[in-house]
Amino acid sequence: MKWLMVGAVMLMAGCAAREPEVRTVRVEVPVQVPCRAPVVSVPAWATGNLKKTDSLELKVRALLAERRQRIGYERQLEAAVSACQ
Repeated sequence: MKWLMVGAVMLMAGCAAREPEVRTVRVEVPVQVPCRAPVVSVPAWATGNLKKTDSLELKVRALLAERRQRIGYERQLEAAVSACQ
């Protein structure tokens, strides 16, 4: 038992005499960055100026034009969102 204690003390003394090893470790961590996407302005919709008295043909043309406007507007919004991901 005595020899075991002496051995343990010698092992600890050997570790204490050793100088600590200094090393640099690089750790990559994701950092949140605010999104800087361009502001997408809402277009002036084609049906915004329609009146009840306008002809059916004019209303249909305005609705078709607004559909194309909406598709383009949605694409701009999707592009702005994907720029932030």
